[in-house]
Amino acid sequence: MAIDVSMWQGRLDAGERGDTTRLFQVVRLLDADVRPGAPVLLGFACDEGVRRNQGRVGAALAPREVRRALANVPAHGLPVLFDAGDIGCPDDRLEDAQHALGAAVQRLLARQARPVVIGGGHEMAYGTYSGLRAWLDARGDVGRLLIVNFDAHFDLRATRPANSGTPFDQIAMDCRARGVPFAYSCLGVSRLSNTPALFARAAELDVHYVQDFELQERHLERRAAELDRQLADADHVYLTIDMDVLPAGVAPGVSAPAAYGVPLAVIEELVKCVQRSGKLRVADIAEYNPTFDIDRHTARVAARLAYQLICG
Repeated sequence: MAIDVSMWQGRLDAGERGDTTRLFQVVRLLDADVRPGAPVLLGFACDEGVRRNQGRVGAALAPREVRRALANVPAHGLPVLFDAGDIGCPDDRLEDAQHALGAAVQRLLARQARPVVIGGGHEMAYGTYSGLRAWLDARGDVGRLLIVNFDAHFDLRATRPANSGTPFDQIAMDCRARGVPFAYSCLGVSRLSNTPALFARAAELDVHYVQDFELQERHLERRAAELDRQLADADHVYLTIDMDVLPAGVAPGVSAPAAYGVPLAVIEELVKCVQRSGKLRVADIAEYNPTFDIDRHTARVAARLAYQLICG
């Protein structure tokens, strides 16, 4: 795994009174001293799945830019943030990259760390899930796993080879092979970004979903209550955030900008619901594409969400 420490630079306010510590001052490269519960940032520098899915490439650059945006954020008491470097995708071998990501996630969970993965295309979801599932298998844990995805797209395409539109279908097939429930909640679905075939596939797999126009601030109390009920039935949660769930004005730097989208305030509050459950095992952020960002707006939003996952 590659680690570029040059991204961790920020402002020094040593002459000011009080705590002026920023994240770049508490970040450490991953070592053997990871304490239980410590947050670990892991990059997935890959957008081969986006290319295969006929999308706009560039998300492979996201881990670097999110680190840059995080570096100058005040630490607010966070004692340490570990950086585990990036998983790459040499020679466009996506399946190998997914496998490597899964292995890295499993190792971090085995060390009782809290992995936060920064992509990369949403093909990363199959890798993140695979690592979590392998960790659960190693523990002999048969508890119910809930997948919560904030996304404008179902990503349930059945075509192969794997791409950024197939990860949750891949997960569904893995669950079927194992004889375990496929508990998938997709929040923020855009009717204009999913074909009738994909809605039919979601129905076939008994996917719980909420469309974007039903996930505005006026709906927050009801949606939070729904999510709390789902969380109560779960033993473990994998949370994934696709940046294209946000309005294009908030997150322009994505492969497929949203004409409508879900407000950032709603996403943040529902992420907090997941964190309050105490069942979140791993989280990731996908589809930020620096190539199409405007004045680093999307980088800052991705960093804000990452900060919540790291510190929340």
